[in-house]
Amino acid sequence: MLVAMKVGMLTREWPPANYGGAGVHVEQLVAHLQPLVAVEVHCFGPNRVDATAHQVPAGLSAANPAIGVLGVDLEIAAAVADLDLLHSHTWYTNFAGHIGALLHGVPHVLTAHSLEPLRPWKHEQLGGGYRVSSWVERTAYEGADAIIAVSHGMRRDVLSTYPFVDPARVHVIHNGIDTERFEPDLDRAGLTELGVDETRPYVLFVGRITHQKGILHLINAARQFDDDVVLVLAASSPDTEVIAAETAHAVAQLRYARGDQSVVWLTEQVPRPTLIKLFSGALAFACPSIYEPLGIVNLEAMACQTAVIASAVGGIPEVVVDGQTGLLVPYEASDPLEFERAFAAAVNALAADPDRAANMGRAGRARAQMDFGWDAIAERTVAVYQQVLNK
Repeated sequence: MLVAMKVGMLTREWPPANYGGAGVHVEQLVAHLQPLVAVEVHCFGPNRVDATAHQVPAGLSAANPAIGVLGVDLEIAAAVADLDLLHSHTWYTNFAGHIGALLHGVPHVLTAHSLEPLRPWKHEQLGGGYRVSSWVERTAYEGADAIIAVSHGMRRDVLSTYPFVDPARVHVIHNGIDTERFEPDLDRAGLTELGVDETRPYVLFVGRITHQKGILHLINAARQFDDDVVLVLAASSPDTEVIAAETAHAVAQLRYARGDQSVVWLTEQVPRPTLIKLFSGALAFACPSIYEPLGIVNLEAMACQTAVIASAVGGIPEVVVDGQTGLLVPYEASDPLEFERAFAAAVNALAADPDRAANMGRAGRARAQMDFGWDAIAERTVAVYQQVLNK
C-alpha cells in the first residue's frame, strides 16, 4: 500500500448488480485502487461479501424512489465515520457523500458520470423525484472538494450547468477498460441459440432502454440498413413502461418492414462471456446516444476489436476516432430523421467494406490498450485524493 488513507467508495451499483457504465467504472476503479489505498465500498441492495450494503428503510419502501434513495444515503452517511475521504458516484450517492462529509469533517470527491439537468426525460421515470435528484446533485456539486469528470466534454458540461463551480476543482480522468477481461473472442459457440445468424453481418447495440441511449433512433435507422445487415439489440431494463412499449412497437415495425430475421432482441442482461462473443463477432458496434459523457461501452467494443459507429455527442469523440477506430455521426435534436439517415449510411458503408471495418476494429483495440488503462486512472485518482487531503 503506497498511500496511508481510508477511502469510502459510495455507489448504487456493485457486482452482481451492475447494470450501467457507472457500475462498471466503480468496480474496475476499486480493483485498481486497492493496491494503492485502503478502500471500503458502500453500495445499495442485498448483503455482499466484498462491500457494505444498505437497503431502503422499511418506512420508505412505498415512497417515491428518490425518497428511498435519500433514506439509503442517510444510512451510508451514518456508517462512514472512520474513513478519511468519501468518493461518490452519480446522484444516487452524492447525498451520502455530501452529508457524510459534513457530519464527519472529511473531504468529499465525486465523479461526474452524467448530469441531471441534461437528462430531462428522467421526469418520466421519477416524477417529482426528478426535482429531488436535481437538487441533490446541485447541492453536492456546490459542496464537493473535487469533481472528477470522465471526459473533457463532461467537464464543459459541469462548468456550464453549474457555473458556481470553481474550474480548479474539476479534474478530467477518463473512464478506462480492462483489455485483458475484454478481448476478442471469435468462438461464436452459443450465439446461434440466441438467434444470431452467423452467416449474416450484424450491428450490435448494448445498453439500457432509455431515451439517453438513442435506441429508438437506431431501430428507426435500421429500416434503411442494407438487406443483409441484421440489428442485434442487447437491450433491457427500460426506464418506464412507456419507453418499453415504444421500443416494442418500433421493433415490431422494423420486423414488418424488413422481415422477422432483420432484428434479434435480447431482453435479458447478457452474461459477460456471451457479451464479449457478441462484440467480437459484430460488423460494428452501434452507439446512437443523444447524451453520453463518455460511453464506457464503446471502450468495451473497441477492446474486443470491433469498429464503433457512434453519435458525435459528449465525450464520445474523445474515445472514438472518426475514420480510424470507427465512424462518428453528427446529432441534432432538431433533425432526428437526418441523424437516423446518416447513421444508417454509416452502417451501410462498413457493410460494403468489411475489411475497413476490421481495420478499424484493430485500431480501436490498440487505442484502448494504449490510452485507457486502469492503472494510470487509479494513480491519477489517488493524486486527486491527496490534493484535497493536503488542503
